[in-house]
Amino acid sequence: MGSTFEKHQKRRLISSYFSVVISISLVLFLLGVLGILLINTKHISDEFKEKVVLTIYLEDETKPIEINQLKKSLSLAKYVKQTRFISKDEAAAFMTAEYGKDFLDDVGYNPLKNSLEVNLLAPYVTAKRLDSISEKALQKNFVEDVKYDKDLVALMNSNVKRLGGWILAISGLFALIAMLLINSSIRLAVYAKRFSIKTMQMVGATKQFIRKPFILRNIRLGILGALLGIGVNCLLIYYLNASFPELKLINYPLELGALFLSILLIGIFITWISTHLATQRFLNLKTDQLYY
Repeated sequence: MGSTFEKHQKRRLISSYFSVVISISLVLFLLGVLGILLINTKHISDEFKEKVVLTIYLEDETKPIEINQLKKSLSLAKYVKQTRFISKDEAAAFMTAEYGKDFLDDVGYNPLKNSLEVNLLAPYVTAKRLDSISEKALQKNFVEDVKYDKDLVALMNSNVKRLGGWILAISGLFALIAMLLINSSIRLAVYAKRFSIKTMQMVGATKQFIRKPFILRNIRLGILGALLGIGVNCLLIYYLNASFPELKLINYPLELGALFLSILLIGIFITWISTHLATQRFLNLKTDQLYY
């Protein structure tokens, strides 16, 4: 009879441990998916931002040394990705190739201007930064005008901020769900050992001594669940990279490494805090309350 009861208890414990691992791995996998989406969204938006061109139009009388000085000063700025000089002849050739007709034949001369095209690094593609560069460039007496697509910059920054906010909100919701699910599974596992907890307490064991093995065991389960979730995330990244190489997911090892480390730490933290709370609850119960 006792042997049957012990086997039943053992199966129940194994089932509860399995439930903890599955809960952790599933929820952390979903958090990983959101993290991968956030990383990919950021890099795609950065690529679009860095394609925004600020064009500095130069006077026809501008000397080559003045052009080179302006180009060099811009290239040395920490916020500039690249600069390119476009001569008025290159601009005319581009217009001809674009529209399939040599418009110079109609006007009789080249009305276009020599220009410098400036691309900024993604974090600096803001209206404030672009306006600041424009104002400084216009202080040069050989600069005729400076232009960039203000509406496009405003739209991109607004959409990126909105999308990032939604992803962070959903991630926060999943983190809360993770806490609730994992906490529920751990409470069931601790519940199965409630009589052992009370027995140890009655013979003089301290709360810290009683909690320690539960916390260590469940942290190991948390690590196992996190590793399973990370493993599935890695398989997902491999599949997506093979099917959609243009996403370039494997090109961001540092971000992915930070994401997976965060997932592991979240798994450890949630299991630690949940176990602490669950054991504390049963430690505070009276003996006759253990049967309810």
